Amino acid sequence: MDEKTMVNDILDGVKSELTVYQGAIAECENLQLRQTLQQIRNNDESFQYELFKIAQSKGYYKPATQATQTEIQTVKDDVTQG
Repeated sequence: MDEKTMVNDILDGVKSELTVYQGAIAECENLQLRQTLQQIRNNDESFQYELFKIAQSKGYYKPATQATQTEIQTVKDDVTQG
């Protein structure tokens, strides 16, 4: 397995974990556990961003093109009208 594949696999895994943590945090009644999960999530988010920057600098990851102001406004209008 090459480095690019490994980095992308790790990024995918961390993104999945973040989704799981968010769900658990949203339903957690115990404040201490909730705070612990939030801290783990925050650490994972930081790790994911650092790995993303490395992947992007090596050309392993190319983000989608940025939305135009018109596209952004269209989405805003759709959300506020709904």
